[in-house]
Amino acid sequence: MQLAKLLRYVEFHITFVNTEFNHNRLVKSLSLDFVKGLPDFIFETIPDRLPPSDLDTTQDVPPLCDATRKNYYGPLKELVLKLNNSPHVPFVSCIIVDGVMGFAGGVIEDLGSLSLWICGIFVV
Repeated sequence: MQLAKLLRYVEFHITFVNTEFNHNRLVKSLSLDFVKGLPDFIFETIPDRLPPSDLDTTQDVPPLCDATRKNYYGPLKELVLKLNNSPHVPFVSCIIVDGVMGFAGGVIEDLGSLSLWICGIFVV
């Protein structure tokens, strides 16, 4: 989130993507008002397809890793296509992901004309 905010201040349009579970935790913790009034900073979610769990706890890591490997490629690709066909946001040119989100490289390859940055800051 810190990197996203910094990039936004140097005129990047930011789409912050989280799983539905983590997005709900973020909203509960900070509320979405902390980016209110910033039209170039939006939130999107992708499903994790895990059973519901307590919002006040972290999801179980092994099933989350398995779900990441099996379930995130398609929703991320669909989201990028949706964003790139929207007249309300600029064309997606770069995806920054956590190092465990290797599936994003496949999305980059399939869609072309995007770059991928892998870092240890964002957790999708």
